Amino acid sequence: MELRNFQKILEDFKNADTDEKIDIYVNTDGLTQQQYKELLRLFPMNELYRLEEALT
Repeated sequence: MELRNFQKILEDFKNADTDEKIDIYVNTDGLTQQQYKELLRLFPMNELYRLEEALT
């Protein structure tokens, strides 16, 4: 994904609650592996199980 577009997604992700973060992570198309990793670093680790459930 283009850097400018990813920066907007990253900012939205930072400001989102956990449910919104899950939605962004699961439904955003075109992210690179590195971009997914960057989002994952901002995800609350104590809620990681919820992201895992959404991905299955």
